[in-house]
Amino acid sequence: MLDYDKEAGRYDASRGGEVRAAAATQALLALIPDTPGRLLDVACGTGIVTRRLAAARPGLRVTGADLSPAMVRMASARLPGAIVRADSGRLPFRTGSVDAVTTVWLLHLLDDAEQVRAVVAECARVLRPGGVYVTTVDKAAAHDVGSDIDAVLASRPRRAAADAAATVTAHATRLGLLPSGRTSFRGVGQGRSPRGTIADLRRGWFTLLPPDEPRTEEFATRLARLPDQDRPRADPSFSLRAFRKPTAV
Repeated sequence: MLDYDKEAGRYDASRGGEVRAAAATQALLALIPDTPGRLLDVACGTGIVTRRLAAARPGLRVTGADLSPAMVRMASARLPGAIVRADSGRLPFRTGSVDAVTTVWLLHLLDDAEQVRAVVAECARVLRPGGVYVTTVDKAAAHDVGSDIDAVLASRPRRAAADAAATVTAHATRLGLLPSGRTSFRGVGQGRSPRGTIADLRRGWFTLLPPDEPRTEEFATRLARLPDQDRPRADPSFSLRAFRKPTAV
């Protein structure tokens, strides 16, 4: 996993910046009821989306939470007084105290399905009856856009996706949440180029291909033969799923 304290300073610029944040925010808002209340953005990172959520919905009291001190500092500069440092598996909020919870680009970082279940359980716990949980799913699959880069990487080893839509939905429904919507948005500025993908390989971003392993250099060599080394291929399309906590009968 990345060291997000070290990554914080370049995180936004390397991931589509404000344009991608705007696309993500618009998609999230399509799944969150436009009513007053409280929204908790878990793993808010630099707060680039959190701030937009707060600006778009003045009737919502928006709070961001992240575990990385550097990310918390950056998010706090964007949304002063509204960011807390917290572990997504142990949220410091009362049961049934928020009206909406979001986890954007979090679940794919977790090690296994049990960790995903624990985070979804915490999000479900803090939701009030009638509240909505919205999360990204299938993060890794979003980057497979049918490009020549994908063809080179097709045989790479992959771990099972902890954030697979079916897995997340199964966890949510077992916890009493009901599917309530889905949408997607473009990962603007995140299309892969061959040269950029080689750099990612050597940084260890492909988790089952360590930088010092011979197979990693084999893939790098094949990528280096592709044309247009610096031309980004198509942007990924990220998926969102929404779940509602039933009201008491």
